Amino acid sequence: MADNTNNRPRRGPGRGMMPVEKAKDFKGSIGKLLAYIGRYKIAIIIVMIMAAISTVFSVVGPKVLGRATTTLSEGLLSKIAGTGGIDFTKIGKILIFVLLLYAFSALFSLIQGWIMTGITQKVSYQLRKEISLKINRLPMKYFETRTYGEILSRITNDVDTLSQGLNQSITQIITSVATMIGVLVMMLSISPLMTLIALVILPVSMGLISFVIKRSQKYFKVQQEYLGHINGTIEETYGGHLVVKAFNKEKDFVDDFNKTNDVLYSSAWKSQFFSGMMMPIMQFVGNLGYVGVALTGGLLAIKGTITIGDIQAFIQYVKNFTQPIQQMAQVINQVQSMAAASERVFEFLEEEEEDQEVANPVSTEGIEGYVEFKHIKFGYNKEQTIIKDFSASVKPGQKVAIVGPTGAGKTTMVKLLMRFYDVDEGAILVDGHNIKDFNRRDLRDAFGMVLQDTWAYKASIMENIRYGRLEATDEEVIAAAKAAHAHHFIETLPGGYDFELNEDASNVSQGQKQLLTIARAILADNPILILDEATSSVDTRTEIRIQKAMDNLMRGRTSFVIAHRLSTIKDADIILVMKDGDIVEQGSHDELIAKKGFYADLYNSQFESNGAAS
Repeated sequence: MADNTNNRPRRGPGRGMMPVEKAKDFKGSIGKLLAYIGRYKIAIIIVMIMAAISTVFSVVGPKVLGRATTTLSEGLLSKIAGTGGIDFTKIGKILIFVLLLYAFSALFSLIQGWIMTGITQKVSYQLRKEISLKINRLPMKYFETRTYGEILSRITNDVDTLSQGLNQSITQIITSVATMIGVLVMMLSISPLMTLIALVILPVSMGLISFVIKRSQKYFKVQQEYLGHINGTIEETYGGHLVVKAFNKEKDFVDDFNKTNDVLYSSAWKSQFFSGMMMPIMQFVGNLGYVGVALTGGLLAIKGTITIGDIQAFIQYVKNFTQPIQQMAQVINQVQSMAAASERVFEFLEEEEEDQEVANPVSTEGIEGYVEFKHIKFGYNKEQTIIKDFSASVKPGQKVAIVGPTGAGKTTMVKLLMRFYDVDEGAILVDGHNIKDFNRRDLRDAFGMVLQDTWAYKASIMENIRYGRLEATDEEVIAAAKAAHAHHFIETLPGGYDFELNEDASNVSQGQKQLLTIARAILADNPILILDEATSSVDTRTEIRIQKAMDNLMRGRTSFVIAHRLSTIKDADIILVMKDGDIVEQGSHDELIAKKGFYADLYNSQFESNGAAS
């Protein structure tokens, strides 16, 4: 069962160490993203200024606070020596100044966070809007070559990843870089020697972290892989629960789950163990730095070259200097995920589109339903032709049945007629006009469809039928349901037409869903109808009733009926018999039976198999 686990690695425990999907073209993806958010460049500049100002205030704070410590220590020494006392007024002024510094830092940080959140939400909204509009302009072949999970992942997961990365990475990069530069300047202003000692520990910590990451990476990859496997197993078991129960396969699925879960458990605890080592290592190395700074600071204080307050401030700066490094490591992962997500989003937005509108389009008003196929040639792949030479002429109001064995090209002809695909050679004419001369939306508005695969959505039965014509009144919806022989079963449901279908419409039977889609087509009242195995999911008695309703519906309209049960199309005006992509025979039922050709063989074999079954 397809899901989105193979589209993008899931975030989970381990955070910064999690393996992330990398963009194939990192610079190109980031460049497109920056160009896309260029409309907000003034706001971005303001965010950068606010982040820098906030960082400056927070960086200056420890040194100013150190003055309070120095004043306190000097006052204590003076009091002990009997030469003075503690200047609480001065200390109070320093503390109030520090409080204001941190308050202004928090204020500017709040402002830049508020602006950046607004920007990212606007970008996310715009991207989702463009993706939603893009979906309607993509050709059918795009959806038939990709899973639903992959397409949904572009709209949900990728846009979310892009949004989160954009919101956090820009401000984090600015803040971290500004903090590192500011802290380094302040450390040098206090003591170049202690600064050198503090910087020496950085290569040590980076080396240890790199060692841990390399050792743990393989376990994280296995964890992510088997997390996808176990989710797939659960999803598959849940989705096919009835089949599992029917074939007594519960134990097999449990055994399969346990094997997968054992691998996941083994890799997960190892990856979490290595992940848990990160903080102790950083703390250990940080403590070594503190010890080195404290010893050096103490010696310098004894010599009188540095004050106690400066030592306190310097220790705080050492902590503030290592923290941005950790944050930058996490930001790199975020930026990589953001670049990969933006690459997938922009790749989707740049997919080739259908031409929706044409210059001087032909109007669909008053279409009579004359349809002509002229030497159609088509293949889903250019190297493999399915329809080799298809020609047929259909008069307005005729009922045309398309029959033939599986793979003969029956449904493909419908897709070409609706312009889900364009023919490679030849032309399809509607009322004498090439269908390429119509706007696609206008052309499809002229067709009503009832497919073998029913479709309903989570809403009332009334609204599901009304989907065929949104402006229809309740009375018109009920009339359509009666014509489709759906009224009786709807009235037996709790709430009748207000009965709400669940998400997959499993609270009504497959045959009942088919009746609803037929009612929807009746309500739409299109001049040309396409019925693809429309009665395949109903019982024989209901099928007879629907056939009568369909006869009334099709009267005066050009209708294309794809059917496997040949007994249902005996009254068709024309039967097109397809084999290997070509029309091998055409005519009425009686004419084709009299020919004793391919159609007669199909019909007789079906009749014989039905007779044997009965």
